[in-house]
Amino acid sequence: MNESINIEFTTENGIGIFKLNESRFDSAVAGLVKAEFSIILLEDITKLVVDMSEVEYCDSSGLSALLLAFRILQSEEGEIKIAAPQKSVRTLIEISQLDKILPIYNSVEEAINEFKNN
Repeated sequence: MNESINIEFTTENGIGIFKLNESRFDSAVAGLVKAEFSIILLEDITKLVVDMSEVEYCDSSGLSALLLAFRILQSEEGEIKIAAPQKSVRTLIEISQLDKILPIYNSVEEAINEFKNN
């Protein structure tokens, strides 16, 4: 099993931007993403944008990792936004009705602007 994942994490004006550079967000990478979220979200990040533009496939394991980030942020009165998911990933989030707690934006810039405007 591959024990590493290709991610990028940056901050912009206090907003964390987490980009998953993997085509599949499934059980093979979800555990590693959860570990990354656990570390990143300990560092005073209360606003997180998850850039899903590279993810072609997501399953319940991937959704579980996103929900972990949501729960960690919620406990710190923070927020998470999903940016640029491909159609299949967007559909999965919407069908599971998680778009009510994981708001979806068309781009990272749009999600960042939404944080700045609130």
